[in-house]
Amino acid sequence: MRGHVHRDFEAVASALRLSVPRAGPGGAAVAVYHRGEKVVDLALGTRDRAESPFEPDTLAISMSTTKGVTATALHVLVDRGEVSLDAPVARYWPEFAARGKGAITVRHALAHQAGLYLVAPLVERFEDLYDWDAMQRRLADAEPAHAPGAASGYHAFTYGWLIGEIVRRVAGTPTFSEALAELVARPLGLDGLFVGVPEGELARVAEIVGVSRLPELSRRGARVGRRLVGGALRALGAPTDVDDAAGALFPPGITRVDLGSRELRRAELPAVNGHFDARSLAKLYAALAGGGSIDGARLLSRATIEEARRDQSGYFSLCRVIPFPLRMKLGYHRAISLGVRVPALGTTLDVGVASPASFGHFGFGGSGGWADPERELSVGLVTNTFFGRLPMDLRAVAVATAAAWAADRR
Repeated sequence: MRGHVHRDFEAVASALRLSVPRAGPGGAAVAVYHRGEKVVDLALGTRDRAESPFEPDTLAISMSTTKGVTATALHVLVDRGEVSLDAPVARYWPEFAARGKGAITVRHALAHQAGLYLVAPLVERFEDLYDWDAMQRRLADAEPAHAPGAASGYHAFTYGWLIGEIVRRVAGTPTFSEALAELVARPLGLDGLFVGVPEGELARVAEIVGVSRLPELSRRGARVGRRLVGGALRALGAPTDVDDAAGALFPPGITRVDLGSRELRRAELPAVNGHFDARSLAKLYAALAGGGSIDGARLLSRATIEEARRDQSGYFSLCRVIPFPLRMKLGYHRAISLGVRVPALGTTLDVGVASPASFGHFGFGGSGGWADPERELSVGLVTNTFFGRLPMDLRAVAVATAAAWAADRR
Protein backbone atom coordinates (compact mmCIF):
# COMPACT_ATOMS: atom_id res chain seq x y z
CA MET A 1 0.00 0.00 0.00
CA ARG A 2 1.09 3.55 -0.70
CA GLY A 3 0.14 6.52 1.44
CA HIS A 4 -0.81 6.66 5.09
CA VAL A 5 -3.50 5.54 7.51
CA HIS A 6 -4.14 6.62 11.10
CA ARG A 7 -3.93 3.66 13.46
CA ASP A 8 -7.60 4.17 14.45
CA PHE A 9 -8.65 3.57 10.82
CA GLU A 10 -6.63 0.47 9.93
CA ALA A 11 -9.92 -1.34 9.26
CA VAL A 12 -10.28 0.86 6.15
CA ALA A 13 -6.95 -0.44 4.84
CA SER A 14 -8.23 -3.99 5.27
CA ALA A 15 -11.43 -3.11 3.40
CA LEU A 16 -9.42 -1.53 0.59
CA ARG A 17 -7.79 -4.91 -0.06
CA LEU A 18 -11.24 -6.22 -0.98
CA SER A 19 -11.37 -3.66 -3.81
CA VAL A 20 -8.56 -5.19 -5.88
CA PRO A 21 -8.21 -8.63 -7.49
CA ARG A 22 -6.23 -11.32 -5.68
CA ALA A 23 -3.97 -11.56 -8.73
CA GLY A 24 -3.41 -9.62 -11.92
CA PRO A 25 -3.80 -5.93 -12.67
CA GLY A 26 -6.22 -3.65 -10.88
CA GLY A 27 -6.00 -0.98 -8.24
CA ALA A 28 -7.94 1.35 -5.96
CA ALA A 29 -7.48 4.33 -3.68
CA VAL A 30 -9.40 5.47 -0.62
CA ALA A 31 -9.33 8.64 1.45
CA VAL A 32 -11.17 9.33 4.70
CA TYR A 33 -11.68 12.50 6.73
CA HIS A 34 -12.82 12.42 10.35
CA ARG A 35 -13.55 15.60 12.31
CA GLY A 36 -11.79 17.62 9.61
CA GLU A 37 -8.62 15.50 9.69
CA LYS A 38 -7.49 13.35 6.78
CA VAL A 39 -7.01 10.01 8.52
CA VAL A 40 -6.69 7.74 5.46
CA ASP A 41 -4.95 8.40 2.13
CA LEU A 42 -4.10 5.03 0.64
CA ALA A 43 -3.66 3.35 -2.73
CA LEU A 44 -3.20 -0.30 -3.57
CA GLY A 45 -2.58 -2.37 -6.70
CA THR A 46 -1.84 -1.29 -10.24
CA ARG A 47 -3.16 1.48 -12.48
CA ASP A 48 -2.61 -0.28 -15.82
CA ARG A 49 -1.76 -3.61 -17.45
CA ALA A 50 1.93 -2.72 -17.31
CA GLU A 51 1.52 -2.88 -13.52
CA SER A 52 2.42 0.73 -12.79
CA PRO A 53 1.43 1.44 -9.19
CA PHE A 54 -1.96 2.96 -8.41
CA GLU A 55 -1.09 6.10 -6.43
CA PRO A 56 -3.21 8.21 -4.05
CA ASP A 57 -3.41 10.94 -6.73
CA THR A 58 -4.37 8.58 -9.56
CA LEU A 59 -7.55 9.58 -11.38
CA ALA A 60 -10.16 6.95 -12.27
CA ILE A 61 -13.50 7.07 -14.05
CA SER A 62 -16.14 7.10 -11.35
CA MET A 63 -19.41 6.58 -13.24
CA SER A 64 -22.49 7.73 -11.28
CA THR A 65 -20.39 8.99 -8.39
CA THR A 66 -20.18 11.97 -10.75
CA LYS A 67 -23.82 12.87 -10.05
CA GLY A 68 -23.11 13.84 -6.46
CA VAL A 69 -20.26 16.09 -7.56
CA THR A 70 -22.43 17.71 -10.24
CA ALA A 71 -25.25 18.26 -7.74
CA THR A 72 -22.82 19.92 -5.32
CA ALA A 73 -21.92 22.50 -7.97
CA LEU A 74 -25.61 23.36 -8.33
CA HIS A 75 -26.05 23.61 -4.55
CA VAL A 76 -23.27 26.19 -4.47
CA LEU A 77 -25.41 28.34 -6.78
CA VAL A 78 -28.46 27.69 -4.59
CA ASP A 79 -26.46 28.74 -1.54
CA ARG A 80 -25.47 31.99 -3.26
CA GLY A 81 -29.10 32.76 -4.04
CA GLU A 82 -28.53 32.49 -7.79
CA VAL A 83 -30.76 29.41 -8.19
CA SER A 84 -34.01 28.58 -6.40
CA LEU A 85 -34.84 24.91 -5.86
CA ASP A 86 -38.54 25.47 -6.48
CA ALA A 87 -38.14 27.67 -9.54
CA PRO A 88 -38.84 26.20 -12.99
CA VAL A 89 -35.76 24.94 -14.81
CA ALA A 90 -36.90 27.15 -17.68
CA ARG A 91 -36.18 30.27 -15.62
CA TYR A 92 -32.48 29.52 -16.16
CA TRP A 93 -32.80 27.63 -19.44
CA PRO A 94 -35.74 29.13 -21.38
CA GLU A 95 -35.68 26.63 -24.26
CA PHE A 96 -36.31 23.85 -21.74
CA ALA A 97 -39.99 24.82 -21.43
CA ALA A 98 -40.78 23.18 -24.80
CA ARG A 99 -43.21 20.23 -24.97
CA GLY A 100 -44.92 20.89 -21.66
CA LYS A 101 -41.84 21.04 -19.44
CA GLY A 102 -42.47 24.51 -18.05
CA ALA A 103 -43.58 23.18 -14.65
CA ILE A 104 -40.48 21.06 -14.04
CA THR A 105 -38.56 22.63 -11.17
CA VAL A 106 -34.92 22.45 -10.18
CA ARG A 107 -36.01 20.29 -7.25
CA HIS A 108 -37.71 17.82 -9.60
CA ALA A 109 -34.51 17.66 -11.67
CA LEU A 110 -32.22 17.06 -8.69
CA ALA A 111 -34.54 14.39 -7.25
CA HIS A 112 -34.90 12.40 -10.51
CA GLN A 113 -38.60 13.34 -10.76
CA ALA A 114 -38.52 15.29 -14.03
CA GLY A 115 -39.62 12.35 -16.22
CA LEU A 116 -36.70 12.80 -18.63
CA TYR A 117 -34.75 9.64 -17.86
CA LEU A 118 -34.97 8.10 -21.36
CA VAL A 119 -31.69 8.66 -23.19
CA ALA A 120 -32.00 6.02 -25.91
CA PRO A 121 -34.54 8.01 -28.02
CA LEU A 122 -32.27 11.07 -27.97
CA VAL A 123 -29.27 9.56 -29.78
CA GLU A 124 -28.47 7.24 -32.64
CA ARG A 125 -25.08 6.12 -31.30
CA PHE A 126 -23.22 6.42 -28.03
CA GLU A 127 -20.73 8.93 -29.42
CA ASP A 128 -23.58 11.45 -29.87
CA LEU A 129 -23.42 11.93 -26.10
CA TYR A 130 -20.07 13.70 -26.44
CA ASP A 131 -21.66 16.72 -28.18
CA TRP A 132 -22.79 18.97 -25.32
CA ASP A 133 -24.64 21.52 -27.43
CA ALA A 134 -26.53 18.85 -29.34
CA MET A 135 -27.50 16.98 -26.17
CA GLN A 136 -28.81 20.05 -24.35
CA ARG A 137 -30.90 20.92 -27.42
CA ARG A 138 -32.29 17.40 -27.65
CA LEU A 139 -33.10 17.31 -23.96
CA ALA A 140 -34.79 20.72 -24.17
CA ASP A 141 -36.95 19.39 -27.00
CA ALA A 142 -37.75 16.06 -25.29
CA GLU A 143 -41.20 15.20 -24.00
CA PRO A 144 -41.33 14.02 -20.36
CA ALA A 145 -42.61 10.54 -19.58
CA HIS A 146 -44.86 11.82 -16.80
CA ALA A 147 -45.91 15.00 -15.02
CA PRO A 148 -43.20 16.50 -12.79
CA GLY A 149 -43.16 14.88 -9.37
CA ALA A 150 -45.72 12.21 -10.36
CA ALA A 151 -43.09 9.48 -10.32
CA SER A 152 -39.37 8.92 -9.92
CA GLY A 153 -37.05 7.56 -12.59
CA TYR A 154 -33.30 7.40 -12.22
CA HIS A 155 -31.86 9.78 -14.85
CA ALA A 156 -28.75 7.69 -15.41
CA PHE A 157 -27.36 9.72 -18.34
CA THR A 158 -29.71 12.66 -18.86
CA TYR A 159 -29.05 13.95 -15.33
CA GLY A 160 -25.74 15.30 -16.55
CA TRP A 161 -27.16 17.72 -19.10
CA LEU A 162 -30.25 18.48 -17.04
CA ILE A 163 -28.26 19.67 -14.02
CA GLY A 164 -25.09 20.59 -15.87
CA GLU A 165 -26.78 23.01 -18.25
CA ILE A 166 -28.41 24.88 -15.36
CA VAL A 167 -25.00 25.12 -13.68
CA ARG A 168 -23.22 26.24 -16.84
CA ARG A 169 -25.78 28.90 -17.73
CA VAL A 170 -26.07 30.39 -14.26
CA ALA A 171 -22.32 30.30 -13.64
CA GLY A 172 -21.82 31.97 -17.01
CA THR A 173 -19.00 29.67 -18.10
CA PRO A 174 -18.45 28.31 -21.64
CA THR A 175 -18.31 24.72 -20.37
CA PHE A 176 -19.53 22.70 -17.42
CA SER A 177 -15.97 21.68 -16.54
CA GLU A 178 -15.04 25.33 -16.07
CA ALA A 179 -18.06 25.86 -13.84
CA LEU A 180 -17.12 22.83 -11.72
CA ALA A 181 -13.60 24.17 -11.28
CA GLU A 182 -14.85 27.65 -10.38
CA LEU A 183 -17.61 26.55 -7.99
CA VAL A 184 -16.12 23.49 -6.27
CA ALA A 185 -12.57 22.47 -7.14
CA ARG A 186 -10.70 25.76 -6.75
CA PRO A 187 -12.45 26.90 -3.54
CA LEU A 188 -11.55 23.60 -1.86
CA GLY A 189 -8.09 23.32 -3.43
CA LEU A 190 -8.92 20.07 -5.25
CA ASP A 191 -6.61 18.96 -8.06
CA GLY A 192 -8.34 15.67 -8.82
CA LEU A 193 -11.94 16.53 -9.66
CA PHE A 194 -12.71 16.58 -13.40
CA VAL A 195 -15.67 16.08 -15.70
CA GLY A 196 -13.84 16.20 -19.00
CA VAL A 197 -10.20 15.53 -18.20
CA PRO A 198 -7.88 18.36 -19.30
CA GLU A 199 -5.20 17.40 -21.80
CA GLY A 200 -2.46 17.98 -19.24
CA GLU A 201 -4.05 15.60 -16.70
CA LEU A 202 -4.65 12.59 -18.97
CA ALA A 203 -1.41 10.95 -17.85
CA ARG A 204 -2.85 10.63 -14.33
CA VAL A 205 -5.87 8.57 -15.44
CA ALA A 206 -5.87 4.87 -14.59
CA GLU A 207 -6.47 2.38 -17.38
CA ILE A 208 -9.62 0.30 -16.93
CA VAL A 209 -8.46 -3.28 -16.58
CA GLY A 210 -10.27 -6.60 -16.59
CA VAL A 211 -13.32 -5.39 -18.52
CA SER A 212 -13.41 -2.03 -20.33
CA ARG A 213 -16.67 -2.71 -22.21
CA LEU A 214 -20.05 -3.71 -20.87
CA PRO A 215 -21.13 -7.24 -21.82
CA GLU A 216 -23.55 -7.58 -24.70
CA LEU A 217 -26.46 -10.02 -24.62
CA SER A 218 -27.81 -11.68 -27.71
CA ARG A 219 -31.18 -10.38 -28.90
CA ARG A 220 -32.83 -13.58 -27.74
CA GLY A 221 -31.08 -13.38 -24.37
CA ALA A 222 -32.17 -9.76 -23.98
CA ARG A 223 -35.79 -10.64 -24.80
CA VAL A 224 -35.83 -13.53 -22.35
CA GLY A 225 -34.18 -11.42 -19.66
CA ARG A 226 -36.67 -8.59 -20.09
CA ARG A 227 -39.59 -11.01 -19.95
CA LEU A 228 -38.36 -12.72 -16.79
CA VAL A 229 -37.38 -9.53 -14.95
CA GLY A 230 -40.54 -7.74 -16.06
CA GLY A 231 -42.71 -10.59 -14.84
CA ALA A 232 -40.97 -10.66 -11.48
CA LEU A 233 -41.36 -6.90 -11.03
CA ARG A 234 -45.05 -7.02 -11.91
CA ALA A 235 -45.61 -9.89 -9.51
CA LEU A 236 -44.01 -7.84 -6.73
CA GLY A 237 -46.06 -4.78 -7.61
CA ALA A 238 -42.91 -2.72 -8.28
CA PRO A 239 -43.23 0.43 -10.42
CA THR A 240 -39.98 -0.34 -12.24
CA ASP A 241 -40.50 -0.94 -15.95
CA VAL A 242 -37.89 -2.93 -17.88
CA ASP A 243 -38.39 -0.91 -21.04
CA ASP A 244 -37.94 2.34 -19.14
CA ALA A 245 -34.86 0.88 -17.46
CA ALA A 246 -33.34 -0.15 -20.78
CA GLY A 247 -34.09 3.25 -22.32
CA ALA A 248 -32.52 5.07 -19.38
CA LEU A 249 -29.47 2.89 -18.80
CA PHE A 250 -28.43 1.74 -22.28
CA PRO A 251 -27.87 4.33 -25.00
CA PRO A 252 -27.45 2.76 -28.46
CA GLY A 253 -23.99 1.26 -28.86
CA ILE A 254 -22.99 1.36 -25.20
CA THR A 255 -21.67 -2.20 -25.28
CA ARG A 256 -19.26 -1.28 -28.07
CA VAL A 257 -17.76 1.71 -26.28
CA ASP A 258 -14.34 1.54 -24.67
CA LEU A 259 -14.91 3.18 -21.29
CA GLY A 260 -11.20 3.99 -21.13
CA SER A 261 -10.95 5.74 -24.47
CA ARG A 262 -9.35 9.16 -24.73
CA GLU A 263 -12.51 10.47 -26.40
CA LEU A 264 -14.66 9.49 -23.44
CA ARG A 265 -12.17 10.87 -20.93
CA ARG A 266 -12.13 14.26 -22.63
CA ALA A 267 -15.92 14.53 -23.05
CA GLU A 268 -18.24 16.21 -20.53
CA LEU A 269 -20.92 13.82 -19.28
CA PRO A 270 -21.69 15.14 -15.78
CA ALA A 271 -23.75 12.08 -14.88
CA VAL A 272 -21.33 9.28 -15.68
CA ASN A 273 -17.76 10.16 -16.66
CA GLY A 274 -16.23 12.12 -13.83
CA HIS A 275 -12.57 11.28 -13.32
CA PHE A 276 -11.58 11.77 -9.69
CA ASP A 277 -8.91 10.87 -7.21
CA ALA A 278 -10.04 9.59 -3.82
CA ARG A 279 -8.48 12.56 -2.03
CA SER A 280 -10.64 15.08 -3.84
CA LEU A 281 -13.86 13.12 -3.35
CA ALA A 282 -13.20 12.69 0.35
CA LYS A 283 -12.33 16.36 0.88
CA LEU A 284 -15.42 17.56 -0.98
CA TYR A 285 -17.65 15.39 1.22
CA ALA A 286 -15.61 16.35 4.30
CA ALA A 287 -16.76 19.92 3.71
CA LEU A 288 -20.38 18.69 3.55
CA ALA A 289 -19.92 16.53 6.65
CA GLY A 290 -18.40 19.47 8.54
CA GLY A 291 -21.22 21.93 8.06
CA GLY A 292 -20.03 23.25 4.72
CA SER A 293 -16.37 24.06 5.29
CA ILE A 294 -12.97 22.39 5.47
CA ASP A 295 -9.50 23.80 6.13
CA GLY A 296 -10.92 27.29 6.42
CA ALA A 297 -12.67 27.19 3.03
CA ARG A 298 -16.48 27.45 3.08
CA LEU A 299 -18.42 25.80 0.26
CA LEU A 300 -22.02 25.66 1.51
CA SER A 301 -24.09 26.80 4.47
CA ARG A 302 -25.54 24.32 6.94
CA ALA A 303 -29.04 25.26 5.84
CA THR A 304 -28.30 24.39 2.21
CA ILE A 305 -26.75 21.07 3.22
CA GLU A 306 -29.73 20.17 5.42
CA GLU A 307 -32.12 20.78 2.52
CA ALA A 308 -29.88 18.94 0.04
CA ARG A 309 -29.75 15.78 2.15
CA ARG A 310 -33.48 15.63 2.89
CA ASP A 311 -35.25 12.55 1.50
CA GLN A 312 -37.42 13.23 -1.56
CA SER A 313 -39.01 9.77 -1.64
CA GLY A 314 -40.38 7.21 0.82
CA TYR A 315 -38.24 4.75 2.74
CA PHE A 316 -38.92 1.80 0.45
CA SER A 317 -39.84 3.75 -2.68
CA LEU A 318 -38.71 2.26 -5.97
CA CYS A 319 -38.38 4.23 -9.18
CA ARG A 320 -39.29 3.36 -12.77
CA VAL A 321 -35.68 2.57 -13.67
CA ILE A 322 -33.88 1.05 -10.64
CA PRO A 323 -35.65 -1.69 -8.60
CA PHE A 324 -33.84 -0.70 -5.41
CA PRO A 325 -34.80 1.91 -2.75
CA LEU A 326 -32.10 4.52 -3.30
CA ARG A 327 -33.66 7.00 -0.83
CA MET A 328 -33.06 9.87 -3.26
CA LYS A 329 -32.21 13.28 -1.91
CA LEU A 330 -31.43 16.42 -3.91
CA GLY A 331 -28.66 15.01 -6.07
CA TYR A 332 -27.51 12.39 -3.59
CA HIS A 333 -28.78 9.14 -2.12
CA ARG A 334 -28.49 7.48 1.27
CA ALA A 335 -25.05 5.99 1.73
CA ILE A 336 -25.09 2.20 2.00
CA SER A 337 -22.98 0.59 4.69
CA LEU A 338 -23.21 -1.80 7.59
CA GLY A 339 -22.00 0.83 9.99
CA VAL A 340 -24.81 1.58 12.48
CA ARG A 341 -24.68 -0.47 15.66
CA VAL A 342 -27.66 -0.51 18.02
CA PRO A 343 -27.74 -1.86 21.61
CA ALA A 344 -30.39 -4.58 21.92
CA LEU A 345 -30.99 -7.62 24.13
CA GLY A 346 -27.77 -7.11 26.02
CA THR A 347 -25.61 -7.00 22.91
CA THR A 348 -24.83 -4.69 19.99
CA LEU A 349 -26.53 -5.34 16.67
CA ASP A 350 -25.59 -4.02 13.24
CA VAL A 351 -28.81 -2.81 11.61
CA GLY A 352 -27.36 -2.82 8.11
CA VAL A 353 -27.77 0.79 7.00
CA ALA A 354 -25.65 3.89 7.22
CA SER A 355 -26.42 6.74 9.59
CA PRO A 356 -29.73 8.39 8.64
CA ALA A 357 -27.78 11.63 8.21
CA SER A 358 -25.41 10.19 5.61
CA PHE A 359 -25.58 11.08 1.94
CA GLY A 360 -23.49 10.93 -1.20
CA HIS A 361 -23.38 8.95 -4.41
CA PHE A 362 -21.89 5.59 -5.40
CA GLY A 363 -21.08 4.64 -8.97
CA PHE A 364 -21.41 1.45 -10.99
CA GLY A 365 -18.11 -0.37 -10.80
CA GLY A 366 -17.11 0.37 -7.22
CA SER A 367 -16.43 4.09 -6.76
CA GLY A 368 -18.19 6.31 -4.27
CA GLY A 369 -18.12 9.40 -2.13
CA TRP A 370 -20.24 10.22 0.90
CA ALA A 371 -20.59 12.36 4.00
CA ASP A 372 -21.92 11.52 7.45
CA PRO A 373 -22.51 14.76 9.40
CA GLU A 374 -23.39 12.87 12.61
CA ARG A 375 -19.97 11.22 12.64
CA GLU A 376 -18.18 14.18 10.97
CA LEU A 377 -16.95 11.55 8.54
CA SER A 378 -16.38 11.40 4.79
CA VAL A 379 -15.09 8.77 2.39
CA GLY A 380 -13.86 8.77 -1.22
CA LEU A 381 -13.13 5.59 -3.17
CA VAL A 382 -11.97 5.12 -6.77
CA THR A 383 -10.93 2.01 -8.65
CA ASN A 384 -10.01 0.92 -12.18
CA THR A 385 -11.49 -2.56 -12.18
CA PHE A 386 -15.09 -3.71 -11.89
CA PHE A 387 -14.18 -6.71 -9.77
CA GLY A 388 -11.90 -7.16 -6.79
CA ARG A 389 -12.20 -9.74 -4.06
CA LEU A 390 -15.70 -8.29 -3.77
CA PRO A 391 -17.65 -7.46 -6.94
CA MET A 392 -18.59 -4.00 -8.16
CA ASP A 393 -20.53 -1.76 -5.78
CA LEU A 394 -20.12 -4.05 -2.75
CA ARG A 395 -16.58 -2.74 -2.46
CA ALA A 396 -17.84 0.76 -1.68
CA VAL A 397 -20.18 -0.74 0.91
CA ALA A 398 -17.26 -2.57 2.55
CA VAL A 399 -15.13 0.59 2.72
CA ALA A 400 -18.04 2.68 4.03
CA THR A 401 -18.73 0.06 6.69
CA ALA A 402 -15.11 -0.04 7.83
CA ALA A 403 -14.88 3.75 8.01
CA ALA A 404 -18.10 4.10 10.02
CA TRP A 405 -17.04 1.31 12.39
CA ALA A 406 -13.63 2.92 12.93
CA ALA A 407 -15.18 6.34 13.57
CA ASP A 408 -17.57 4.84 16.13
CA ARG A 409 -14.71 3.12 17.98
CA ARG A 410 -12.67 6.30 17.93
